[in-house]
Amino acid sequence: MSDPIRPISTDPLDFLETDQLLSDQERLLRDTVRRFVADRILPDVADWFEAGTFPKELAKEMGALGLFGMHLEGYGCAGTSATEYGLACTELEYGDSGVRSFVSVQGSLAMFPIWAFGSEEHKQRWLPQMAAGDAIGCFGLTEPDAGSDPGSMRTHARRDGSDWILNGTKMWITNGSIADVAVVWAQTDGGIRGFVVPTDTAGFSATDVHGKLSLRASVTSELVLDDVRLPADAVLPEVVGLKGPLSCLNEARFGILFGAVGAGRACYEAALEYAKERTQFGRPIASFQLTQRKLVEMMVSLQRAMLVALHLGRKRDAGTLSAQQVSFGKLDNVRQALEVARSARSVLGANGITLEYPVIRHMNNLESVYTYEGTNEIHTLVLGEAITGTSAFS
Repeated sequence: MSDPIRPISTDPLDFLETDQLLSDQERLLRDTVRRFVADRILPDVADWFEAGTFPKELAKEMGALGLFGMHLEGYGCAGTSATEYGLACTELEYGDSGVRSFVSVQGSLAMFPIWAFGSEEHKQRWLPQMAAGDAIGCFGLTEPDAGSDPGSMRTHARRDGSDWILNGTKMWITNGSIADVAVVWAQTDGGIRGFVVPTDTAGFSATDVHGKLSLRASVTSELVLDDVRLPADAVLPEVVGLKGPLSCLNEARFGILFGAVGAGRACYEAALEYAKERTQFGRPIASFQLTQRKLVEMMVSLQRAMLVALHLGRKRDAGTLSAQQVSFGKLDNVRQALEVARSARSVLGANGITLEYPVIRHMNNLESVYTYEGTNEIHTLVLGEAITGTSAFS
């Protein structure tokens, strides 16, 4: 007979004791990133959000911690497990989705395609600099008229002798105007190809998107390629077709499904602390039944989301994770985190719309996370095809 269920003093921030599912090394890495976020992100991130700026100088500090391309091997990369990468994303997004996006784009969208599909010359030139934070990368896939349907992109690369000439426009590009190198995807006569484009190349320009009310502590840009001439060896030699950019997006989505848990946790913690301290009708609002229900639903959603993230992380490390399972995690964990943020905002009342608390910042950020790297609708259809065997796409 098994031992009886034991009474315990529960931790409201780790109700299911998921911390016990981590190894000592995983906890050490997580705690290291958590301290970095507490020391270098949380004191100033509300100001960055309000001003619409991101401090590029953080890149070298992040590089020194090994956060860029941390799950890649060689070329100055840390070579951590996928689960450790995910846990780092959780802590970074606890700080701000823009901070996690900066790391995700650098490692999963800019470094990964060079590492996976680039020539040895590409790797030697760019990856050590990018891992150290000495060079910043961006990922040029989305266009003004080609978001969820990247195959309809209009950016085109044509041969001119041994050179390539690129023309087109990319939109909603994180890190675009601060990048030293862009991985740009373009139509060619032989299919979609990726190109490694130094941003100081003649004809390349980047203009920041202003007026954002989400991901304000993040640089978002439009890229314009006007007769950008590149040598023959600028093309990524090891991939042709949408497999290239889509595999990069799966790398980023994996970080997002962990990261969203961090954003949700920040909102839940703020709401729980506030509910205990805020008094109405002579009692803390934490004693009211409706408030307790909100807090419980937040806690349950986040504990479930963390279990999903850890399970998918273990599968990734075992080599058994599918793209459709990544879609499951991105779809549901972001959805749960957004609902947590909205519920937390209601617990804080009017205080919930100020930057004195992290909730409205995370809530606005998560609206973008809900959409980018595959919209909620696209991931729903990916899962629909997986369970029915019938594609809803053309």
